[in-house]
Amino acid sequence: MSKGNVAFPLERSGAHQMSQTKPYRVSHLDALEAESIFVMREVMAEFERPVLLFSGGKDSIVMLRLAEKAFAPARIPFPVMHVDTGHNFAEVLEYRDTRVATLGLNLVVASVQEAIETGLVRELPDGTRNRIQTPVLLAAVEKYRFDALFGGARRDEEKARAKERMFSFRDEFGQWDPKNQRPELWGLYNGKHHPGESIRVFPLSNWTELDVWHYIAKEQIPLPSIYYAHDREVVERGGMFYAVNEFIRLRDGETSEVRRVRYRTVGDASQTAAVLSEADTVEKVIDEVAATRITERGATRGDDKVSEAAMEDRKREGYF
Repeated sequence: MSKGNVAFPLERSGAHQMSQTKPYRVSHLDALEAESIFVMREVMAEFERPVLLFSGGKDSIVMLRLAEKAFAPARIPFPVMHVDTGHNFAEVLEYRDTRVATLGLNLVVASVQEAIETGLVRELPDGTRNRIQTPVLLAAVEKYRFDALFGGARRDEEKARAKERMFSFRDEFGQWDPKNQRPELWGLYNGKHHPGESIRVFPLSNWTELDVWHYIAKEQIPLPSIYYAHDREVVERGGMFYAVNEFIRLRDGETSEVRRVRYRTVGDASQTAAVLSEADTVEKVIDEVAATRITERGATRGDDKVSEAAMEDRKREGYF
């Protein structure tokens, strides 16, 4: 095409230019991260007194990293709370305190032991405390007037958790009704609540255990040492390996042995079992998790084996 004797090249159209650019792709982990950060920012926009439940377990550790990213360069704008049953692994408590101090966070500890001493709850005959932490949690929510609680639950963990929405409404008694769930179409979340009511928020709902470990590897997040293979004295009960400690004593006829184990999830030392493992690095853990066909709670949490509906019963009472 020319004007007089001067030749002019054809101009490229906008559509042609677009066709020459590489398509923008978002990885699976980046999409999950973006969704979780969006949820956290929504909570800050809609609620007055949110709090992040932080136990020192891998899911709450990932949530803390997401909160860092969501509000950077500012500090995390809400406190963290640990419902301390008094049956914790020492490595996890040490990690909790170190991480909180490093980030300069306000840590609220709701103590089950103090609740026993004041008469709020009564020690169970079997000595376990997971069940009685619910009233302690609800008392702390009322005391500090928290209206949104970030929890690290994921839908792939357990059947009851698979029923739950990203924003899970709780009534003035902290109770959950699985039949009274709010729709969440197009990523729109309904945080409306009356005084005394609250919302449990689960930013990791759509993550899997494998996603969590891939994210830990990507972000190079340090974890408590018990998540990796180590030698520990254990006793086998019901096909699960429990660490011998002040909460787990040998019964008549039982013998302990030192085995190479790691923990897939961290709860009470009195109810959480380890799995036999040689995975002492993040990469080896990822390979191990990718090959397993049972969730971490199903494989290691004795408190979930009480009945088929054990988790749902606790959630109806107010458990997170």
